[in-house]
Amino acid sequence: MTGPEDGTRPRVIRVLIADDQPLVRRGLSLILSPDPAFEVVGEAENGAQAVALAGRLRPDVVVMDIRMPVLDGVAATAELATAVPGCRVLALSTFDMDEYVVGALRAGAYGFLPKDSSPEDLGAAIRTVHDGEAVVAPRLLTRLISAYVTAPRDPRPPFTATGELTPREVEVWHLMAKGLDNAAISRDLDISVSTVKNYITSIFDKLSVRDRAQAVIAAYESGLVTAGTTGSTTTTGSTTRTPGV
Repeated sequence: MTGPEDGTRPRVIRVLIADDQPLVRRGLSLILSPDPAFEVVGEAENGAQAVALAGRLRPDVVVMDIRMPVLDGVAATAELATAVPGCRVLALSTFDMDEYVVGALRAGAYGFLPKDSSPEDLGAAIRTVHDGEAVVAPRLLTRLISAYVTAPRDPRPPFTATGELTPREVEVWHLMAKGLDNAAISRDLDISVSTVKNYITSIFDKLSVRDRAQAVIAAYESGLVTAGTTGSTTTTGSTTRTPGV
């Protein structure tokens, strides 16, 4: 049961676990259930069941295995983005370099963790995506982008139905893709944090992306940045936390 949001106690995060292995589902549930910050509201054994349960139970976060029968985690994430837009997905995989990870982020997942992550990292990642921010394990971030996101031979700033990015928006997008948070972008460009947020909102709209993770992928695909050129990233524990707008 969710708690009041009047400041007397934090709101409980409702979590749905989707994995085709019963022992994994039970293990994740046993990790999360003792923490009063979480309520495991259901378990699904495939992506189709996850979508159906999410529609009925309305969880805040779905911890989604990428490789599942009937409907895989990428397709299920895409369906959830339309059917239950208020629900956020944290994708999991056994393999560090899973070819579906970027697909999951494109489909709408807020982040990705390998299944060998610690219980502490899992809890922190769920809290992060619940707050509307993106999270990716740092040991995967650079390799993931290098392996699965490629720039065109003749990269050019993207055009969309809403118009071309302005030069200042391109600057902000470039710094965002290098891993700078809003405060760092503010300092680098000598503008206020609120102005940075306004630019980022406009960038998201013009690129037709939902969050920073998707904007970074778009930056690599456009050739705005290339693998190996990113700067430092903001980290929380052993996860890379990409602050929201």
